[in-house]
Amino acid sequence: MINLRAKKKENAEVFTSAMNDIMFFLMLFFIIASTLLNPSIINVALPKAVSHDVLNKKEMDLTITKDAHYYINNKETSFENLESAITSEMRGGEELVIKLRLDKDGTIQQLVDVLALGNKLKAKMVIATDKN
Repeated sequence: MINLRAKKKENAEVFTSAMNDIMFFLMLFFIIASTLLNPSIINVALPKAVSHDVLNKKEMDLTITKDAHYYINNKETSFENLESAITSEMRGGEELVIKLRLDKDGTIQQLVDVLALGNKLKAKMVIATDKN
């Protein structure tokens, strides 16, 4: 005999209420991670260069803004304190490379003063530029 009764249809459901929490935490993680990846928070307009090299040594960022504010690793300092700050960083034993981040509208005299200080301390310095 043929069964003519209607069959019960089962509905499959996926509960996605926990998915919102997971997506929120993932988004929060990527926002925090992306801010930590950029150590140079001080915004300066770097000059352009055609070629660039990447260094694999201990680096110290020395940022000079166009209005003559000096920052060592994002901490503001005066020009008079630069020598002692660089000397204390060089005591670590590992080879230190100072990455100069000079605003493209800054003066040449600022660059010359910092390079003279680096020459006096026998520190290796490189000038940071933007990619072309």
